[in-house]
Amino acid sequence: MTGTTDKKRKIAIVTSCRADWGLLQGVVKELQKRNDVETCVIATNMHLHPAFGNTIDEIIADGIEVAARVPMLDSGSGATSPTETAMASSRCLSGMAEAFNSIQPDIILLLGDRYEMLPVATAATIMGIPIAHIAGGEISEGAFDDNIRHALTKLSALHFTATEDYRQRVIQMGEEPSRVFNFGALGVENLMELPDEATVEELEKLAGLKIGTGTLLVTYHPATLDNGALPAVRCMALLKALDRFPQSPVIFTYPNNDPGGSDIIRLIEEYAAMHTNRCSVVPSLGRRRYLSALKHIGAVVGNSSSGIVEVPSAHIPTVDIGIRQRGRTAAESVIHCGDTADEISDAISLALSGTWRMKALNTSNPYQKPGTAQNIACTLATFPLQELATKRFYDLPASN
Repeated sequence: MTGTTDKKRKIAIVTSCRADWGLLQGVVKELQKRNDVETCVIATNMHLHPAFGNTIDEIIADGIEVAARVPMLDSGSGATSPTETAMASSRCLSGMAEAFNSIQPDIILLLGDRYEMLPVATAATIMGIPIAHIAGGEISEGAFDDNIRHALTKLSALHFTATEDYRQRVIQMGEEPSRVFNFGALGVENLMELPDEATVEELEKLAGLKIGTGTLLVTYHPATLDNGALPAVRCMALLKALDRFPQSPVIFTYPNNDPGGSDIIRLIEEYAAMHTNRCSVVPSLGRRRYLSALKHIGAVVGNSSSGIVEVPSAHIPTVDIGIRQRGRTAAESVIHCGDTADEISDAISLALSGTWRMKALNTSNPYQKPGTAQNIACTLATFPLQELATKRFYDLPASN
């Protein structure tokens, strides 16, 4: 499928969860400002599941039409084992093939490293639709997402990276330099240009807690390549560490639906129920409230990529636990720690200290760059599609 000069270029944007929609939304809105493209949003996975907040409603609330919905999870708690995850991926592949056949896009935009994006890219590749990929070249050694991200890079023909180091890594993987653009991270731009900030009163009403500089925002995902312990065991160490900060309100958000995620949800719900005076669980804060919360709390704790990519631009500390994000470029405000309760507790103490808060106030973020969404949208709309019809492996110049 290729575009022609006598019709608008049709761009399909695939989103699967609250996290990637919070990033992709800016690109979609930039594309909608143009009169030379037609944008089609396709929603799948966690967006369509009640256990994860039916976050497709957030897309609709943003005033954006959803062109296709591709369910891939059962009616229970979602994919909770590797087998169920693989089976859900097969349903995604079949559903995406039907959606692409109906929509007939000229190019497809994907973001990141989520497992469900691999069947999306597989369907597009087989159907001859070029893929544009955001956030290639990054490293997260503690999750199978790492391998999926690199696979998506090789299936994609156009690349938007978050740093120059990541751009060079994508080129090292054999991608043509003229197709690899370093435009910065979308999440950072979202934080810096938040148009309708949630007030602290709104956030407190949602969480049922007072929010201040001692508040911890906790998001803990399964580290799917951690062979040392089950995600639930790692999560219990985190909860044990939080016990040592009885004066710190804690807002938990749900993990993603990787294998082990349902066990983490159960544990944080039980923990919050036993500590109602200082703990709250909000399945999905959504982009606006999450980014707003960063301006009022003390630190972000967990192992989400957001703690490394976006949070430093809010000038608050991040406690990055375990191996899940190992290998990512990180600002000086990020504290990396191990998985034990003692290591996590020490890191939280450091994050809440005046010394580290001052460090965070003066930290520069390597992911921050102006015009990220606009530059991605412009490139998607104007890059010659005929040049993306074929891919050749780019060999690095021979070193002396």
